[in-house]
Amino acid sequence: MIQVGIIGGSGLDDPNILQQAEEVTLTTPYGAPSSPITRGVIDGCRVLLLARHGRRHQYSPSQVNYRANIHALKEMGATHIVATTACGSLREEIDRGHFVILDQFIDFTRKRCNTFHDDFSGGAVHTGMATPFDAHLRKVLYETSMTHGNHTHEKGTVVTIEGPRFSTRAESRMFRAWGADVINMSVATEAALANEAGIPYAAVAMSTDYDCWKEDEAPVSWEEILEVFHKNTDRVKGLLTKAIPRIGTP
Repeated sequence: MIQVGIIGGSGLDDPNILQQAEEVTLTTPYGAPSSPITRGVIDGCRVLLLARHGRRHQYSPSQVNYRANIHALKEMGATHIVATTACGSLREEIDRGHFVILDQFIDFTRKRCNTFHDDFSGGAVHTGMATPFDAHLRKVLYETSMTHGNHTHEKGTVVTIEGPRFSTRAESRMFRAWGADVINMSVATEAALANEAGIPYAAVAMSTDYDCWKEDEAPVSWEEILEVFHKNTDRVKGLLTKAIPRIGTP
């Protein structure tokens, strides 16, 4: 039976989107996940909701226990994972408030535990990562988003940086030259671990800013991100509540 794990970014971990909600606290061999997991239902589909940065946004991107988060969702029976994230745009055509259904990542992090296999004592493990985002989940998210009138980009490459600082202009230009379309501080680590765990994973990224490569406007600020994010939070929640029940359909 389908059970979808939702990893909510800032402001997108609202348990009110669930019916029959019940909170579950657990630990894993990798420690505790970022938050208790809220188990519930969306239109008949079983759902597990986890707050990536904690309920009070108390964990920085480097502090998030990504391994515990993915392991906890798998332990509770997640068959798929859908993640939400804010992102900076590296392309003129991806404007503030647009959604991007990610299809590739570039991992520019430095301090993360991005594998469950710290050693090869049980045998070598090299997980394929050519297509890190599940095609079926991406199709459902894109088609649902377009049906509901959201300006949505069918694909995009995200570069995940360590944070918590923002990029320099030189870095932002470099990421554009590499072919990245958006930038954030979380998705590559999650996607890699979900693939290792054998759980289909997809992410919808909402553009909140233009990072700092555009010299005709002020560089990104946390205040700007929050302002744009809060204006569009309900649209992201609406996408989740409409898309999640469709995941079990061909």
